[in-house]
Amino acid sequence: MPDLNGARVFITGGAGFVGSHIADQSLAAGAASVVVLDDFSRGRRSNLDRARASERLEIMEGDLCDRELVDRLTTGADLVFHQAALRITQAAEEPQRATDVMVLGTQHVLDAAVEHRVGKVLSASSASVYGEPSYLPMDESHPFNNRTLYGAAKIANEQVHRAYAEMYGLRYVMLRPFNVYGSRMDIHGAYTEVMVRWLERLSAGEPPVIFGDGHQTMDFVAVEDVARAYLLAATSPVTDDVFNAGSGVETSLLALCRLMSEAFGSSLQPEFRPARSVNAVSRRCADTSRARERLGFEASVSLPEGIKRLIAWFREQRLVAGART
Repeated sequence: MPDLNGARVFITGGAGFVGSHIADQSLAAGAASVVVLDDFSRGRRSNLDRARASERLEIMEGDLCDRELVDRLTTGADLVFHQAALRITQAAEEPQRATDVMVLGTQHVLDAAVEHRVGKVLSASSASVYGEPSYLPMDESHPFNNRTLYGAAKIANEQVHRAYAEMYGLRYVMLRPFNVYGSRMDIHGAYTEVMVRWLERLSAGEPPVIFGDGHQTMDFVAVEDVARAYLLAATSPVTDDVFNAGSGVETSLLALCRLMSEAFGSSLQPEFRPARSVNAVSRRCADTSRARERLGFEASVSLPEGIKRLIAWFREQRLVAGART
């Protein structure tokens, strides 16, 4: 575990999937305080139950587009973890909102970081910047073949971070997470991950649905590993750089579906439907060598183990939901 002893931490999107795990790990690593900003359009207060128990957590409901609020919450921070963003599908449906949050909101974060002399900013880019692969595994020099608004916003974020490093000496590291999964994935909103949709259907005795032929591949990385990568980046001397955060293992949707069905105890065969038009990338696999060499990061949770953890969490959430009805 990286050492954040005494650090004051600010996390945008901190009640979300990855952000809440960063909050947990920051507190476990000795952070003196963690301030979370979230508009709760995707994040959930229950994601912060574990962090709240430490009594070193402050939760602020608000919008990243509120420049004054972002500035105030950044005051006194040693580290800023910038995780707030829209989902890729929502960005396609709400382009103005996506630009406001992911581009203008990011500038608010960086302006505040410069103004208040934050020690380091750790921000989320995405493997979406790569688009359709020109070669595999994709290293950080892979061309930007992105054709989505979400990916365009992430590319803009990377360039703005680099410009602020040049103009103002901003210390930052950005990560390009691949296909992140695990506990606290969004099971309530309109933009949930395919794994959650599959678990919902399996729970209802229905076959999981694969959009496309199932031969498309992804690089699945557990959320605990991604959060740890951010903390390693925070404590590393490295700055003004971008790294992949993946497992380095290519897995097809068909193989993933088999693993999930078996772990769930189901023999149902998948149902196939036409491929979706948003982010229709055929293959994805990260070259993780630079993150390993420069940050000391390597994914530690295997896909079978991660799926077991995800299913256990999913079943627990359904029991909690059932108890409330």
